[in-house]
Amino acid sequence: MIITSVALSDINYEELSSPNAALLLASHTIDRTAKLVWCNWLELDEHWQDKIKLDRLAKHYKFDVNAVKFVAADDLNSTDNEQQVLLAGITQMQHYMQGLRSDFDIPIDISLGTDFQQRVWQALQDIEYGETISYATLAQRVDNPKGFRAVANANGKNPFSIIVPCHRVIASDGKLGGYTGGLDKKTYLLALEGVTCKI
Repeated sequence: MIITSVALSDINYEELSSPNAALLLASHTIDRTAKLVWCNWLELDEHWQDKIKLDRLAKHYKFDVNAVKFVAADDLNSTDNEQQVLLAGITQMQHYMQGLRSDFDIPIDISLGTDFQQRVWQALQDIEYGETISYATLAQRVDNPKGFRAVANANGKNPFSIIVPCHRVIASDGKLGGYTGGLDKKTYLLALEGVTCKI
């Protein structure tokens, strides 16, 4: 498993400057294919080991935690398959933040989640750029119409912030609802996509 991080604080688009944060990305080879297995928020003063569930990932993907390698974004090597996935993730993320991309085509592996979480994460990928839906609507889309709390919980466990767009799910009254990365980041991402919500 290879891990890297990319700071977002110096990316600007129109009147928006990106949050003072970074994204932590991890790739791993699964069935001989390099895939992204983690992409989540990292505050600039946080240490990367504190923001990734390495023990859980190691158990799930059957690798030795001591074999995990952190590579600075500037040092990633495009000839290594896992590092190539991370480079693609960084480029696509930067393009998204600059308003040049509305979706992602990085190979991801969502098998870390339960069957229900995987259904929710797949349904999240069907929400269009600039669109929002309620937790109740998302619950209906995963055939659990009364399970809006379970859907919210699955959103909170999403290991692919931005790429699997849980920020596009808001409360039924039009307010933001929650967001694991922080409401400032959810507000920013929705504004980037042209959406304003009640506070």
